[in-house]
Amino acid sequence: MRSLVIAVAQPPVHPLDIAANVTRHAATVRASAARVVVFPELSLTGYDLDAALLSPDDPRLMPLVESCTATDTVALVGAPVPGPYIGMLRVDADGVQVVYRKQYPHHTEQRFLPGPGPEVIEVDGWRLGLGVCRDTGVEQHAAETAALGIDAYVAGVVDQPADDVTLAERALRISTTYGVWTAVASCAGPSGPAYPATAGRSGIWQPNGMVAARAGRAPGEIARATLFAEQLARV
Repeated sequence: MRSLVIAVAQPPVHPLDIAANVTRHAATVRASAARVVVFPELSLTGYDLDAALLSPDDPRLMPLVESCTATDTVALVGAPVPGPYIGMLRVDADGVQVVYRKQYPHHTEQRFLPGPGPEVIEVDGWRLGLGVCRDTGVEQHAAETAALGIDAYVAGVVDQPADDVTLAERALRISTTYGVWTAVASCAGPSGPAYPATAGRSGIWQPNGMVAARAGRAPGEIARATLFAEQLARV
């Protein structure tokens, strides 16, 4: 299994403007120079719980597919998807598919169903366990995802500015408990009516809990790291 370059991105959000957000995502993919780029929760709509559901075959997603095709990138993006669920979509040269549905929605997210269970995707032999926001703080979720056999845990989140400390604590716990890399993309700037400001501070943690890369609070920042298999200490 070769090394894997992963980036966590926090592009500016255009509220409910799928086309504009896709354009931002596509530009971010090109700028990231990474095999996998992870985006925050509901990154394609902003954190607006009334946003229309997005189908994987929506033609507005084509610029992002084209960007991923041109750069040989797998983008993991957030959107409300049919179900309804808070979803994570995989975008690459093969198109768009929903690969994960948030298992533990917050009580304020009553519109959305809990996802059916943990999920893992594979990229270049790396097994990536998936999570969305509140999932990262649920011990059972991390344990059940790790039990599927993972090399990295990746998640997209939206947090209040003060909660960047919680983000780091959760990532550290997952990395050191399961001996895996952890990558968390955290929204920066405003994102919907509930979040006039968000935490930013997206990051990537090594299996020993050390920080491999960390973004600041500003929208548009990207953190990138190379994941090496020999650093895994899976239990």
